[in-house]
This record gives sequence, C-alpha cells and structure tokens, in this order.
Amino acid sequence: MPLYRDVGVVLRTHKLGESDRIVTLITQDSGKVRAVAKGIRKTTSKFGSRLEPMSHVQVQLYRGRELDIVNQVELVEVTTATRRNLEATTDGLAMCEVVEQLAHERSPSPHLYRMLVGALRQLNSEYSALLLPALQLRLLQEEGVGPCVDRCIVCSGTEDLVAIDVQGGGVQCRHHRRGTAISPRALAILQEVLDGRITSVVRNNDLPNDTVREVVSYGRSAMEHHLERRIRSSSLFEAPRP
Repeated sequence: MPLYRDVGVVLRTHKLGESDRIVTLITQDSGKVRAVAKGIRKTTSKFGSRLEPMSHVQVQLYRGRELDIVNQVELVEVTTATRRNLEATTDGLAMCEVVEQLAHERSPSPHLYRMLVGALRQLNSEYSALLLPALQLRLLQEEGVGPCVDRCIVCSGTEDLVAIDVQGGGVQCRHHRRGTAISPRALAILQEVLDGRITSVVRNNDLPNDTVREVVSYGRSAMEHHLERRIRSSSLFEAPRP
C-alpha cells in the first residue's frame, strides 16, 4: 500500500470493532479521506486524543482500496479554547458536519479545507455566534447556490427589501414578499458576509440578540435546504421541533 502524507481536519469518528475507529478528514490535497485508526480506543494509544473532531493534524497514511490506514499523527493546532466553550464546541462540530456533507471522497477540495481551518481558528480565538452562519453562507456561495441578498429575486428591485425566501434563493421586496420577514440589520449582515467582510461582522459586539438569531436561523435553514437534511450537530442542545 502506498504511503502518503497530508494535512487535514478531523470531521467525524465512529467506532470500529473493539479498539479501532474510522476517522473522516478533510485534507488539503486529497479531499475527504476515511481511514482506520487501529487501537485508538486503547489507553495505550499514541495518538488517540489527536484524532478528535475539529483537530487540525498532519497525518501519514497508507492508501487502501476503500479505507486508508493511519500510520502517524501530529497536531498542527490545538483547539483548547473551543473545547472549553459548549456553544463554540457545538458550532465547531456543525462546521465539520457541513463540510463533510459537501466534500467528496478522494476529490481534492482545497477551498473546503481552507475555509474550515479559517473558521475553526477564529472560533478558537474569539467566539462569535455569527461564525457558523458566515461559514455556511460562504460555502453555499462557493457551491454556486449562495442567496441573492442585494435585490428582489422576483423583480430585481433594490429598494424596500423586507423578506427572504430559502427555497426561492434570496430576498424579496415588500410588493413580492412570500418568505420570512428579515430586519434591515440582519440583511446588512448577510450582505457583508457574502461580500467577504466576515471579520468586521464577527467582531461587532453591538448587534442585538434578535438580529444575531435571525442570521443564525437563516444560515442554518439555507444550508439544510441545500443539503436536504438537518444539521445534527446544531440540534444537540435545542428543543425538538414540533
């Protein structure tokens, strides 16, 4: 089996047998990779704690037909601050889940790797509830299905934009509104994010909680609509939907 090295982020793990795990990573050069980490659940494992979701690692792997085999692991960055914060951990896991759903096995996706690393790095540096929806919206934009937020999707008018429609793919003016109402401040945040001004958005500590919730809700709804499934990690600590 050929031996190769890559750098990546652990997206998910699940048990295999009595002591092994299957680890899913998004890598810089190889895309999404699934690999067996043998003996990782034993207390004597050399790299058990390094292969947890959100870990940024340098890995050496043996390439297999379906599953690769982990040979060596080195931490590139630690996420101590994120793991100490329940909200940050939940958002970080949701980021990993979304990227896993968008990535294709063994298909290089350097933009997914870079965007996830950047978001997790910022999450570990300074928590903001807007980081997750910002990543979701930019990922949708990269996929070519980002929402239209600067003009009405029905008449192309740029004035009096008061609603946003997930299925329709963007905002609507007062005359053509059919979607969910959106406040001017929340709309301004969406426009900034999709214009690439994420840093100014996540560092704005003066936003009302209602505005932040609007943006979080829309980012999640838009991504779930695209994936055609719920984002489980975001649902860990919320009440069940009716």
